[in-house]
Amino acid sequence: MDRIIKPELERFTTALWLERGLSENTCQAYRRDVEGLDRWLSEHKHSTALTADESDVQAYLGVRLAGGSSHRSISRLLSSLRSFYQYLVREGELAVDPTQHLDRPKPSRPLPKTVSEAQVDALLNAPDLDVAIEHRDAAMLEVLYACGLRVSELVSLTIPQLSLNQGVVRVLGKGGKERLVPMGEAAVQSVSDYLRSSRIDLLSGKQSDVLFPSNRGVAMTRQTFWYRIKLYAQRAGIKDSLSPHTLRHAFATHLINHGADLRVVQMLLGHSDLTTTQIYTHVARSRMQALHEKHHPRG
Repeated sequence: MDRIIKPELERFTTALWLERGLSENTCQAYRRDVEGLDRWLSEHKHSTALTADESDVQAYLGVRLAGGSSHRSISRLLSSLRSFYQYLVREGELAVDPTQHLDRPKPSRPLPKTVSEAQVDALLNAPDLDVAIEHRDAAMLEVLYACGLRVSELVSLTIPQLSLNQGVVRVLGKGGKERLVPMGEAAVQSVSDYLRSSRIDLLSGKQSDVLFPSNRGVAMTRQTFWYRIKLYAQRAGIKDSLSPHTLRHAFATHLINHGADLRVVQMLLGHSDLTTTQIYTHVARSRMQALHEKHHPRG
């Protein structure tokens, strides 16, 4: 490290300890972050941290990010550098803080975990329809996958929300927003069969509007259904982590794979903002690439 920066860095770490009460380890972490910038500037820009401008700091953060540092690490690094430069400006040793207009990097949203269509088929076929509670679960899985519901929306469904003749379900989503979602032929048939037989057995004469009651005649909890899915995933030989939310992602992913418009998927999922649904655009891009490779003469 260039010796020019050493006095300023010593005063900065002392101020961290005196003014903010930071531990010795934390103060040294701040010091290492500033030294790292200074070392890089010396090697690549023939300058020091004291003469760095915004583009210099931005370039250094970019190098660290490209080198494999996580977004969290980069945010912490920027916080250290900003503290250093704010201290120098406050002390009158610098006129401008080169980090003042730099934003913390936004972490890319992880792609949703999903399952293949073959795995979904295996899962839907896993329950034993001769067992009342499993027949109920089979109908729930069909509706969950066919409609892309949140698990809270699924377990709270009531008979009046269902229209088997029209093949739709009226869903009450977040914030009490209502949406109509088509069920599809397979889900309509599955629910119809369940209503005629296993639901009656589960209720044992009790009166309830709950579409998928527990054996006590009340709505099951989200946690209970989560455990039920785990059971059928294991039975179907699905080794990937599986949850109700995984099937919701599979619903959206498989729709887009088969050409559905993103705005249609947005409405079906009950997303208030299209940007929430845009996480699925990676599916559309991979699908377009596959189609290009298959059909373009130069693919």
